[in-house]
Amino acid sequence: MTCNRMNQQLRNLVDRRVLLERMRQGEDDRTTVSFYQYARIPNPAFFRDYLFIHWNELGVLGRTYVAHEGINAQISVPSIAFQAFQEHLNSISFLNGIRLNVAVDDGKSFFKLMVKVRAKIVADGLNDASFDVRDTGVHLDAEAFNSLTGNEGTILIDMRNHYESEVGHFKGAITPDVDTFREEIELVEDMLQGKEEKDIVMYCTGGIRCEKASAWLKHKGFPNVHQLEGGIIEYTRQVREKGLDNRFIGKNFVFDERRAERISEDVIANCHQCGSPCDDHTNCLNVACNLLFIQCARCADEYEGTCSSTCHNVVQLPEEEQKKLRRGVKDSSKIFNKARLRDTSRGDSVNGESPNETGVRSSEKESPGSPEA
Repeated sequence: MTCNRMNQQLRNLVDRRVLLERMRQGEDDRTTVSFYQYARIPNPAFFRDYLFIHWNELGVLGRTYVAHEGINAQISVPSIAFQAFQEHLNSISFLNGIRLNVAVDDGKSFFKLMVKVRAKIVADGLNDASFDVRDTGVHLDAEAFNSLTGNEGTILIDMRNHYESEVGHFKGAITPDVDTFREEIELVEDMLQGKEEKDIVMYCTGGIRCEKASAWLKHKGFPNVHQLEGGIIEYTRQVREKGLDNRFIGKNFVFDERRAERISEDVIANCHQCGSPCDDHTNCLNVACNLLFIQCARCADEYEGTCSSTCHNVVQLPEEEQKKLRRGVKDSSKIFNKARLRDTSRGDSVNGESPNETGVRSSEKESPGSPEA
């Protein structure tokens, strides 16, 4: 069998729409988990195929990145096969006994299995041969995190993107206005200059971004760096299990079909169209636009799931006319940013003729569909 033939078989060939509908109609009990591990993988392509073969047999769905530096996975496992899945992970030396972050709010999260080889498991833009990502900051459990961040003078930094922290974050956290992790690493390093002796605490969704960021700050001369062990997901589990004070307000944004997990009942964001309290992310139903933004139920009804009157007009056209308009248009990964919104009126307050002036940024560096454990 040729390599090309084998590669064709080690991926999904079923139409995306069919798989999505299959997920929505499915009644099997599944568990959504995420995990990551920095490790030296000599042949990521071979390891990728190995994972795909075994996980496909177990009915695993989800998105996984493999690189020379390790693995980053967000997946949905049939509950009936969960033990077999754990046994498979334990058979891999550097994954034996690895902690799995089980979703706070489970549900229909993934509809296909995708395992990809990447240059890095988290795009960071760092190019320093002397940097050791395994030399990380001090890991904090939920109780230690609450204690340290309660001290005056501790600097608490959200290492996620702006659209994640907009719907939920820890009280008192610095939430940088960034679209990508690579932007944030540079920004945070600059921001902390002159504060090398301060206690610095970082957090993200499941820990992987803080793992790299804390190691980078140590590498750059910051000795008192800490990170939330297991991220927001593990923090929430410990808080609920141990009855600790919950310092997180709002939702935890996740990179799957659920979009978010509710951590507290606080709604700290607003609809990007009318401004009413809302923290529900969606993508514009104009396929050529696909903007990620926050939309309340009333605006969703008024604009039929689109982000503006322009896109609303487009989706009224026959499908063939819409296809003509999409010809030559690259897949969009646009993200709305309210901080960049300037002098726009309701109705076209999200997506207008001049995207950079209406708070919309296109990013080819890191799609909101990328896994960030």
